[in-house]
Amino acid sequence: MDKSYRPKDIEERQYQRWEENGWFAPSGSGAPYCIVIPPPNVTGTLHMGHAFQDTIMDALTRYHRMNGHNTLWQPGMDHAGIATQMVVERQLNAEGLSRNDLGREKFVERVWNWKSESGGQIANQFRRMGASLDWERDCFTMDDKLSTAVLEAFVRLHDEGLIYRGKRLVNWDPVLHTALSDLEVLQSDENGNLWHFRYPLASGDGYLVVATTRPETMLGDSAVAVHPDDDRYRALVGQEIILPLVDRRIPVIADDYVDPEFGTGCVKITPAHDFNDYEIGKRHDLAEYNILTDSAAINDSAPKPYRGLDRFVAREKIVADLDALGLLDKVEEYEQKLPRGDRSGAVVEPYLTDQWYVDIKPLAEPAIRAVEEGDIKFVPANWSKTYFEWMHNIQDWCLSRQLWWGHRIPAWYDQDGNVFVGRDEADARAKNNLHDSVVLRQDDDVLDTWFSSALWPFSTQGWPEKTPSLETFYPGNVLVTGFDIIFFWVARMIMMGLKFMDDVPFREVYIHGLIRDQEGQKMSKSKGNVLDPLDLIDGVDLETLVKKRTSGLMQNHLKPGIEASTRKQFPDGINAYGADALRFTFASLATTGRDIRFDLGRIDGYKNFCNKLWNASRYVLMNTEELTDGETEFSTSDRWIRSRMQVTAQTMQKCFATYRLDLAAAAIYEFTWHEFCDWYLELSKPVLQSDTSTEAQKRGTRQTLVNTLESILRMLHPLMPYVTEEIWSEVAPRAGINGETIMLRPYPEAEPACRDNDAEEELEWVQQFILGIRQIRGENDISPGKVVPVLLEAYNDRDLEFADSNALLLRRVGRVESIRPLAKDEEAPQAAIALLGTMRLLVPTAGLIDIEAEVERLTKLRDKAATELARSNAKLENEKFVNNAPAAVVTQERQRVAEFEQQIAQLDEQLARLRASH
Repeated sequence: MDKSYRPKDIEERQYQRWEENGWFAPSGSGAPYCIVIPPPNVTGTLHMGHAFQDTIMDALTRYHRMNGHNTLWQPGMDHAGIATQMVVERQLNAEGLSRNDLGREKFVERVWNWKSESGGQIANQFRRMGASLDWERDCFTMDDKLSTAVLEAFVRLHDEGLIYRGKRLVNWDPVLHTALSDLEVLQSDENGNLWHFRYPLASGDGYLVVATTRPETMLGDSAVAVHPDDDRYRALVGQEIILPLVDRRIPVIADDYVDPEFGTGCVKITPAHDFNDYEIGKRHDLAEYNILTDSAAINDSAPKPYRGLDRFVAREKIVADLDALGLLDKVEEYEQKLPRGDRSGAVVEPYLTDQWYVDIKPLAEPAIRAVEEGDIKFVPANWSKTYFEWMHNIQDWCLSRQLWWGHRIPAWYDQDGNVFVGRDEADARAKNNLHDSVVLRQDDDVLDTWFSSALWPFSTQGWPEKTPSLETFYPGNVLVTGFDIIFFWVARMIMMGLKFMDDVPFREVYIHGLIRDQEGQKMSKSKGNVLDPLDLIDGVDLETLVKKRTSGLMQNHLKPGIEASTRKQFPDGINAYGADALRFTFASLATTGRDIRFDLGRIDGYKNFCNKLWNASRYVLMNTEELTDGETEFSTSDRWIRSRMQVTAQTMQKCFATYRLDLAAAAIYEFTWHEFCDWYLELSKPVLQSDTSTEAQKRGTRQTLVNTLESILRMLHPLMPYVTEEIWSEVAPRAGINGETIMLRPYPEAEPACRDNDAEEELEWVQQFILGIRQIRGENDISPGKVVPVLLEAYNDRDLEFADSNALLLRRVGRVESIRPLAKDEEAPQAAIALLGTMRLLVPTAGLIDIEAEVERLTKLRDKAATELARSNAKLENEKFVNNAPAAVVTQERQRVAEFEQQIAQLDEQLARLRASH
């Protein structure tokens, strides 16, 4: 092995080897285990959320592969309708062209060209993270196979009456000219105004004051609503108002939706331009007046003075005109949430258009039952409440998007506007007996990207064909995803899986938190706190980092602050940590929390962990070159580390089964760093280096070194694949293991019969002895290299037995000159003291110790013991505690009292001895 750990020299080489050998593919034997990747956008690049989620999925995949399962991690990408179309349209704009100049067919061809040349770079970035996806099965939602599934699903749902075309309100992007899903709309906190207008009563008996943040929509008002129990307006319900500027009569209605405490208690109702108003309009059969074009200008149904004006220009004119008429009551500053398209940044309008919809409730009911009856389990379980809340209040799903890139809706129209649905035009004609002479025009819209994503667990396996892969890997075992898309993706996959496969798509849904910066802030370009996972893997210099964080930032005024904060936080840029350190950091952060703070201090610590493992492995390999067959004798420390390994293996198995990768990371870190490296490697040296050790004893320790390290590498592999593979290739031959890769080796299993409680008890005694001596050295400024004599006082037979059987370890590792028990009547000399159970370890102070400092140290120990004694006594003096606490707890507290009293007596005795000698 090289002297230093250099991840850059390892990672690309090992990944290429894994992929070329086909080791990511299902084995074809064992119980099937399948995870489908949440398909990233073809336009996307790897961000911290991807990298975190990828680490979890890959760890689970590698773990189950090592456990002998027929394991598939299904890769793929989403065609990302809006995002991809925008990328290509920007390219055209830079050439002085638009998509309309090309026409639909040529534009779609241009998108495919972009995809083959530039799209999908995220797949290679996943490779950098060590993702063991079966790339031979890579899918794209616009591939022929998946497109066939999309058409089949649409046609079947339509034939059953579950897909229909209707005019309803949608989120409309007036720049992109398409409907958006709620997930594509960002709620932005912005300062605005609340305008209060006077609406005259038709009777001439005054007016009602209504408030709005969108004055332009008043041109489409259909009513004014008040609460039915509001005494101020009860008598006005049923009367009419003359809508200013429009001169339309609209009714005063009563509806429970109105909050009588907000504003004046009167609300203008605009069913065609507000989602809540739309529902009120349905309840009261109100007219729907659409006053906007698809570019959010005022249309020709509005009064002439406003036609053709942009909505915001019209807003200013309407406010001025109402003010001139004396109908502007007041204007207030008002902080509001503005809906903006996540791609265009434009303010989104609720807009009344003809769209395709899924009648969702018949699909939602079985999906609700599946979770209620335990066919699908959420982890953590509390996320099922979020799922139920959304599902019980579900609205019909708007499927259509006014784009050219995507799955074109398989519907055709004749010249009279009649619509015919089929898998293609020929199928539509055949199903509806249409002669070839009937001219048909296909719908221009494409399907919502989430529709193809909803079919992902079975379309990727070949549906609607009954393929062997579909039979084997559907349903999958677990879906790993963030809580932000439980409804948009998770729920829809469940609904579609139950509909088309008659089974749920996965048995468990593991919901992880969202990665935030070390201050708990969301990572965003505008905040200047985004971290690129590849920068953490490869490192990046300061100037490049500043450029990455400020380039492409639309808000130029933010650039100076972001540059300054970046230079302050990363004066030397970012170090190269390697993929394994990053993965282990993510695993350690995979708690059950909603938000996860990423701190660079952690990844720095885990890079040190990689170095520690590397150096420990070099020690093992250098000290086992002479490993030969023959009689073996295992020391207590050999038996101890083997026993502790069983405990760790059991913990790791449990943590993977319960998706607690954070606890798995903590367990293997503790065992590797502290028990194996800090203790066992040190304890092995006296055996291997002593002339008094037999060959059988040395052989036992060498075998234990190699076998324990090999097991550590296998336990670590799902979390840190690269470094474990690299080291394992050197260690496996030494352990007598024939194999090409660690990833196909079995994951260590806990064997309760191998647990050695006697060895653990004895080694704990040895550790406490050595730690006690180290404590005395540290507190009395005794050089670590100076050997010291140790006297034993208040010992028992077990103490003498352990001291005798481990004398070599205690002398070598503890740097102890001699160990001698004091005779029963022998007076102890002036000494520094450490407690080991009831026994006292004494290091004579003559020429070694500062008496005053030792008195101060022992006094602190006594004070601490006295505080704990008082706390325990207080509990036992409390009748409620004694009467209500479990008997075992009360007994334990009484034992603590006895132990603290004994400690205090011993410390008092030692203090008296020191003070007398001083």
